[in-house]
Order: sequence, then C-alpha cells, then structure tokens
Amino acid sequence: MRIAHHRRVFAVAVTTAAAMLTIIDTPAHAQPSSPAAPSLSNSDTTELAQLAEGYLQQRADMLTTTRTTARAAGARVQATRAMTVRVQDDLAALAEKGRRYKEVDGGYTKAEVDVKVTDTSVTGQSATLQLTEHTRLHLPFTPQEVEDGAPEYEELSLPHTVTFTQGSDSAWLLSSDKADTEGGPTPTTQVSDVDVDAGTDDGAGKPDEDEGSKGPGAGTDPLPAGSVDSVVKPSASASYNYNKMAAYADKYWDHHNSAFRTYGNDCTNFISQAMLEGGWGPKGGAIIQRTSNKYWFYGPTKFTTSYTWAGAENWYWFAKKHSERTKILDNVWKLAKADVLQADWDRNNNIDHSMIVTKKYHGTPYLTYHTGDTHNKSLNKLLSDHPRTWWYAHRT
Repeated sequence: MRIAHHRRVFAVAVTTAAAMLTIIDTPAHAQPSSPAAPSLSNSDTTELAQLAEGYLQQRADMLTTTRTTARAAGARVQATRAMTVRVQDDLAALAEKGRRYKEVDGGYTKAEVDVKVTDTSVTGQSATLQLTEHTRLHLPFTPQEVEDGAPEYEELSLPHTVTFTQGSDSAWLLSSDKADTEGGPTPTTQVSDVDVDAGTDDGAGKPDEDEGSKGPGAGTDPLPAGSVDSVVKPSASASYNYNKMAAYADKYWDHHNSAFRTYGNDCTNFISQAMLEGGWGPKGGAIIQRTSNKYWFYGPTKFTTSYTWAGAENWYWFAKKHSERTKILDNVWKLAKADVLQADWDRNNNIDHSMIVTKKYHGTPYLTYHTGDTHNKSLNKLLSDHPRTWWYAHRT
C-alpha cells in the first residue's frame, strides 16, 4: 500500500504562433465582454494549440543552459491580469531549477516541446483544451558519447488542462494551466506544491502478512572513483533477460501497453510489466492469494490481480523477501541497467514510487517511470529534487 503525492500546478500565458509568449497585464479593452459565446473554429483551435505549445516551450526553455532571464521571458507572454504574477513566479523557479541541475550534472542544452490536443470545449468566451505535453530536454553529451551509450535527452509526457479567455478585441489570453502531476516525482517542467492524497488507485492494499521492518534505505554518497562501473550486469542471466526489461521500459514509457490496464498511480504496474517481459514468472493466481505479498500475478480485473503487481510497498516485499528475486543494494550508485529504485518520499515507512534503470553511463543511472511518464532522468537530478527521501535500490 502507498500514499500518493498529489501535486497541483497552476500557471499562465499566451503566445504567438511562432511559439513565443508575452506575459502582460490585460488591457482594459481586452477584458472579457458579456454578450454571446463565440464558436471555436478550426483556425481558432489551431491558434490555441500553437499558443499552448509556445507557452510550454517557454517554460522548458527556462531549464536550459541557454535560457534568457525570467524577466525577459515574462516580457514575451500575454495572460490575464490575475495569472501574470503566478507565471512570473513559475518562470523564476524553473530558472533556479535549471541552475541547480547544471550544478549537479550539467543540466540541459536545449528543449523541444510538442503538444497533442485531445479535446476542446467552449463555454461563453472561455475555451478549454485537453492536451499532452511531450518535451525532450537535451543532455550535454557529444554525438560520440551518445554513440557510446549516453542518453541523448530526457523525455517527459504530461497531460494538461489549458484554458483561454477571449477579450472584446478577440485576442485569446491564457487564463489557467493545470498539469496532471499526481503520484510521482514532480515533472521536470513543473513547479509544484506537495500534499498527500491517499485516494490515488495503484492496486495496493494491506497485506495478510506482518512484514516487519525494511531496515535502512540505500546510501546516496558517491562511490569511490573507479568503483562505480565495476558492477556490470550481463544482458541476460540463466533466468532473466535484463536487456528485455530495459527495452520494454524504453518502448512503453509514454505509450502504455494496451494489453494491461492503467492505474491512477501506474509506476509499479509498469515495473511489473517490465519484469514479466524479462522473465519473471507469475506466482500464484487464485483470488484468495491476491492480498498476500507471497504472490505476484496479473489477472483480467483489478480484483483478480495481486496487490504486489501494482502496489509499490507490496511489490517490495514480494521481490525482496518472499521470492528473493531482488537483492537490496546499500548504495543507489550501485544500480545497474534494469535494476529498480523505489522511493519513500515522506519517510513514513510506506514506499510511494518505483522506477527502472534504462541506461547507465559513466557511473550515473538514468531512471524511467510512469506517473508522471518520464524517460531517462538522471539519478543526480532525482536526488537533487528529493534530498529527504528514503531510497530502496533493488538488484534485479
């Protein structure tokens, strides 16, 4: 069983079709007028998608080493008066995050943002877009280093609800942006407040067993020079294929496999799928066994699937204690490709989140996970974002 972290993000803006935005106070003549609601034409939909993409590009650019200042970025965005201050604060916070990331591992050299609009609606003079942000944040590696195994970029996929207001001069002003950031680590392009939401469904539950104490979490101190890459897992063992585990995560990090259902907090469901692909065999399968951490299986419904399949805390006990399919490492920097890292964000002895290593380059593991969907985020950045977390590192 887990406690989900609920993060809500609110921001503001409007842009030009060229994906550059300007935050300004709304002029008096651009305040929403009262008469009839406009219809949303195809050209309006296209324009709003471009404005949203440009705004999200502006946010991502603040994370890069080539960013402008927050003030200069703010001068490129139009928004309603009520939202201007909030977006200015977000841009400044993202710039600070970008500086911190540069210090820990070089940061990002450039950002590329695409959006996919999935739904639009109009109420009065307000237009709402449901869209997904797909962002690539390029890492400071040369083409030769990428050829040698370094990740070229970190990726994220993030749903948004974006609302625009149309003034009397027909100009569209971005009035709100809510990103769906429940459950996992704060998405890289977001600045979030954290609270606790125990209602996010992850298929977990209180197990039949009293498991006792986990013991200390993994250390985070860097390993001595020369020892980090001394542990190299084979691509496959007699029982498991580690390349298949990592390849599965690479393929489905943002393209969820339709053969499996998706949970509100999907991180451990995703990990179990990768382990199954790499050779983990189901254990058990009877409905009466689903509440025991001794069993691990996927069924046609949530109620015929074991708690250990999708619950982070339950998965820990099956993997480490009951099946001994994983070995707990004493330091996170010992993680290798296809190993699993779990997090207890608030140190309440209840694991919240699971991730898989999809790359390791020059001693740094790069993690991939669902909720929120992220591909190849460096361990350095995760440790920097979550300095108080208890970590549990599994050798698979």
